[in-house]
Amino acid sequence: MAERQAFHPGVSLAGAVDLEALKHQVKAEPGQAGGAPAAGGYVIDTTENTFQAMVQTSATFPILLFLWVPTDDRLFAMARALGDAVNKLNGQIQLSRIDIASNPSIAQAFQIQGAPALFALIGGRPMPILQGLPSDEELQQITGVVVPKLIAAAQQAGVTGTAPYSGDPDSDAANSASAGSVQDQVPPEHQEAYMLAQQGDYAGAAAAYEKVLEADPNDTRAARERAKALLLARSANADVRVVRAAAADKPDDVDAQLAVADIDMIGGQIQDAFDRLLDFVAAGHKADIEPVRQRLLEYFTIPEPTDERLKRARRRLATLMY
Repeated sequence: MAERQAFHPGVSLAGAVDLEALKHQVKAEPGQAGGAPAAGGYVIDTTENTFQAMVQTSATFPILLFLWVPTDDRLFAMARALGDAVNKLNGQIQLSRIDIASNPSIAQAFQIQGAPALFALIGGRPMPILQGLPSDEELQQITGVVVPKLIAAAQQAGVTGTAPYSGDPDSDAANSASAGSVQDQVPPEHQEAYMLAQQGDYAGAAAAYEKVLEADPNDTRAARERAKALLLARSANADVRVVRAAAADKPDDVDAQLAVADIDMIGGQIQDAFDRLLDFVAAGHKADIEPVRQRLLEYFTIPEPTDERLKRARRRLATLMY
């Protein structure tokens, strides 16, 4: 892998004012004209509140960590090249972008002094790839050689899952979401729940979404966000290896199977989560069908209603119940 020791001076975490960085600062948000490329596809933006959950998912699929500053135009070409390379791989790897100016504790945890920096994350273990702005040749080496090697290394380690797809980064919807504040687009009745989720209080967020649903049982967005909050409240901080080992050791234990299905859902392995629980019931555990049914009904609110995996799982659950 390519490694550099010289740091790009875009942001200093030591508190010094970087005049060069000020020359390259843009006000446009990612996705806006003149701004950085938007997240989307297999590219996500991670914050201090979602960092731990993101690390957990690296036990399911490999992750490329890009520590950057999204208002520094010197980093836009790198962000675009990394995003394009990752999106062409259809979920074999995910690009997680972290704004170190807004999330300095993450930068400090990785012991970097400025942006950009690039790490790989496989099974929760970070591996340094590059620190500093790469040359064109180095960037080509990363996208064309290093990333495929990371995927191969992950597969050898048993990390073979597929990252979840989050929509077309070039679509109007994606650009709109990046251009404005996400909070501004949250319905007023969802604001409390949304803020609790952003603060990492997933149990509190789930309870707040429950109140929204009591007022409007047909609020599908609240139902989906409540299910996601419940999922993260239960399992965001779980040790993936321990959970998977427990499920393997206790194939007849419904709680162990529910716990590992949660890990699958967090990792974007929706089909695996559905099949695991449905196969469990089909294998002779009809006595446990009620907790499985309740968990699946919760999961069913997360994918799009048109998702074929959802349709198949609903049909199979109905067949197993009767």
